[in-house]
Amino acid sequence: MTKRKVEIFSAGCSCCKDTIDLVNKLACPSCEVTILDMHDPQVAKRAKELGVRTVPAVLVNGKLAGCCAGNGPNEADLRAAGIGQPI
Repeated sequence: MTKRKVEIFSAGCSCCKDTIDLVNKLACPSCEVTILDMHDPQVAKRAKELGVRTVPAVLVNGKLAGCCAGNGPNEADLRAAGIGQPI
């Protein structure tokens, strides 16, 4: 079965926790959710290479979700990226 790879870049703050909770609430069996700690230098380096400018940030299949390029994650943009929809 193909999985949608969802990665959340988090610094462990309450805003990051809210996003983790939202993604986990929306995620379906087709979603494979991974939390990445921005305090890890390798994670921070990768985030920078991917264009992550703020946290929390959500990548779906290696692409920064539209919600994360601006003011932060929101349910409509996460759903538009495919989270919560079976593949």
